[in-house]
Amino acid sequence: MEEGRLIIKRSSEEQTVRALHGTTRSILNNNVLGVSQGFNKVLEIDGVGYRAEMDGKNLVIYVGFSHPVTVEPPDGINFSADAKTRQININGYDKELVGQVAADIRKIRPPEPYKGKGIHYLGERLRHKAGKSAKTARVN
Repeated sequence: MEEGRLIIKRSSEEQTVRALHGTTRSILNNNVLGVSQGFNKVLEIDGVGYRAEMDGKNLVIYVGFSHPVTVEPPDGINFSADAKTRQININGYDKELVGQVAADIRKIRPPEPYKGKGIHYLGERLRHKAGKSAKTARVN
């Protein structure tokens, strides 16, 4: 720590030491950014009748199952759900944990390739497949 800045110096110029130097710098930078600004992931829900709502701190997701799916936030994670835009915001100070929680929520109902219904990241490009109509009927 020098003059209010963290300075990372290498002990040698070996390849593994140089690689770990960059990794260490990046982890420390993410820790500082997480405490000062925080990290955010936004998930979007597409599909008729699919929605998410808050129940206290817990997130309740309705995505076509016979039951609602309740997700409890781990320590350091906050959820917020917007019913109009059908978006789920995941906030926290740990970048890895925010990404993992977002991936776990997306895994509840990943987007299907024909209509795109499901949970996906905001701005994620989905590949759509042609359905049965792509196959032409044979007439004798």
